[in-house]
Amino acid sequence: MFRNQYDTDVTVWSPQGRLHQVEYAMEAVKQGGASLGLRSGSHVVLAALKRAPNEMSAPQKKIFKLDSNMGVAIAGLTADARSLAKYMRTECLNHKYVYGTTMQASRLVLDLADMHQRTTQSYVRRPYGVGMLVAAHDQTGPHLFQTCPSGNYFEYVAMAIGARSQSAKTYLEKHFEDFENCDLDELVKHALKALSGCVTGDKELDANGLTLAIVGKDKVFESLEGEQLQPYMDAIELEGNAAQPMDEGDGEEKAPAPDAGMA
Repeated sequence: MFRNQYDTDVTVWSPQGRLHQVEYAMEAVKQGGASLGLRSGSHVVLAALKRAPNEMSAPQKKIFKLDSNMGVAIAGLTADARSLAKYMRTECLNHKYVYGTTMQASRLVLDLADMHQRTTQSYVRRPYGVGMLVAAHDQTGPHLFQTCPSGNYFEYVAMAIGARSQSAKTYLEKHFEDFENCDLDELVKHALKALSGCVTGDKELDANGLTLAIVGKDKVFESLEGEQLQPYMDAIELEGNAAQPMDEGDGEEKAPAPDAGMA
């Protein structure tokens, strides 16, 4: 009741103790295209579904490079993500100019979370409607962080955000204990398998419909798209075919089944 009196201003609490504007921003993340990240002991992989507004347009960019050792995958409002990515790049450049080294991911994510939080207590700005997965490899090793419009941030071994991300989370929760010792190729395959559950409708995961990025020890941040991902897709398909049980008769050819219209 009287909800409209409270959901137009981010600094006014509802009688239930809720900030509706912040909840709307978090809902924008849930409605965005799925993105996920996972890390091993040496590398971090980001993957995101590319989603076009309509059939005649190109898909929006979902992964942004911040520095040679860092990048982000986003879910939510792309315009907000570009603004925040520009801020993060500037911070990385300033740190490198002053100290002569790359910025630690934890410090940058803390500054980013503070930016998110400031918009939740000032009426002149709305919350950023975007969630970010920050992948980095710095002096302390590989890291994967998630930031929320509310100002919270967390570090994960694996995480998925966006629409239909629960299926990807289920896969990641089932296999995350194996990620630590995975080589890079296996880590990429896990990312693609988890992302396949986020595809909407009857469609299947396609190399042209996703973006993948890798960063790690002795490897600068690199994005892969299209034909660069096809070898991984083929390898996953071969593994799936090999895992299928053989038919009875040890693979002997069976007689064709009768047509459905025949008696």
